[in-house]
Amino acid sequence: MIEVTVPPLPESVSDAVILSWQKQPGDAVGLGDTLLELETDKVVLDVPAPANGTLVEHKRAAGDSVKAGDLLALLDERGERIGGGAPPPASEATPAPPAAPAPASEEPSGDASPPPPSPAVRRLIKELNLDPTHIPGSGKHGRVLKSDVMRYLDEHEPDEARHDDELAAIASAQPTAPARTERRVPMTRLRQRIAERLVEAQRNAAILTTFNEVDMQAVIDLRKQYREAFEQRHGIRLGFMSFFVKASIEALKRFPAINASVDGNDVLYHDYYDIGVAVGSPRGLVVPVIRDADRLGFAEIEKTIARFAKQAADGSLGYEDLTGGTFTISNGGIYGSMLSTPILNPPQSGILGMHNITERPVARDGEVVIRPIMYLALSYDHRLVDGQEAVRFLVTIKQFLESPARLLLDL
Repeated sequence: MIEVTVPPLPESVSDAVILSWQKQPGDAVGLGDTLLELETDKVVLDVPAPANGTLVEHKRAAGDSVKAGDLLALLDERGERIGGGAPPPASEATPAPPAAPAPASEEPSGDASPPPPSPAVRRLIKELNLDPTHIPGSGKHGRVLKSDVMRYLDEHEPDEARHDDELAAIASAQPTAPARTERRVPMTRLRQRIAERLVEAQRNAAILTTFNEVDMQAVIDLRKQYREAFEQRHGIRLGFMSFFVKASIEALKRFPAINASVDGNDVLYHDYYDIGVAVGSPRGLVVPVIRDADRLGFAEIEKTIARFAKQAADGSLGYEDLTGGTFTISNGGIYGSMLSTPILNPPQSGILGMHNITERPVARDGEVVIRPIMYLALSYDHRLVDGQEAVRFLVTIKQFLESPARLLLDL
């Protein structure tokens, strides 16, 4: 009998919650099969089977809070039968003759069930309220992929739309008072952690925000001029974020207090630049960190951000991606935000908020011209950063973005 326990958790994570069991007592499991999912305040972890056998018993239920080393389940390594209860004693079991091994290329029989979808795909199916048995899988052995879910939606959208129209017509013919309903849903661990950190930041730091605007025409022209050559050379699209990361690093070098943090009665100055980039995910906002961003080129920054976005979407970001960071950049502009006051990511002392680019009339050399303008917001910890430092820091970023050649010439 093998004990399945909670795997070691990172030092900053004290506990986890059982999100769901993927295998039930009596199920035959193979080495590495996902038995259950654990949700922490940062990521969802799959707990694999440590051996082949039969899952005998759950020791904890979905929704339970557990710590590293806690007993989760019992696995009988001898068990090969599917059904409840433990396998019969060895003295009563009749050994079966060994079956001939199947060729390595042999596919599962038609009666075999396809492998379960990944955690991210299961969450997507649940959020869309779909029946997974109706979705044809194109993955290995018939596994349902995210692309299969989206294809299913595209193929069935017209029928569902007609059905909705029929329901709407019935409702209009027989008007009734709208139902007043409520739903109580527990916060996810990630949402709880986000709430704790935001309240902590508001309570412990003296947060102020300063604003400025930047004319993005020079960056837009540079991207347009070199877009195809950059993508052909590096295999990645040249976005805006790499310009903001580079400009922020140069400004942090000139104003090191914004790259520092308060530690008790001391100021901890960081001589490296680990830039957190806020990324939306199905579970909420996460902030993966670009390590030593000052040592990376534009292409390496863009590739790192693209990898973070993909991992955030499928829930595969690791703890090492989400810990640390000396400064954060948040781009609310991709959602259409015009102006906001970002909240610090403790214990950092600064966060830069990007916003939507909008064409506006501005004065240039005594004339009114139309320019693509973005509002920038810098929230900072006034305990450590003076107002004039914050203003000059933001002006420095503005200057680099309005003259991006300075980033390449180290001016």
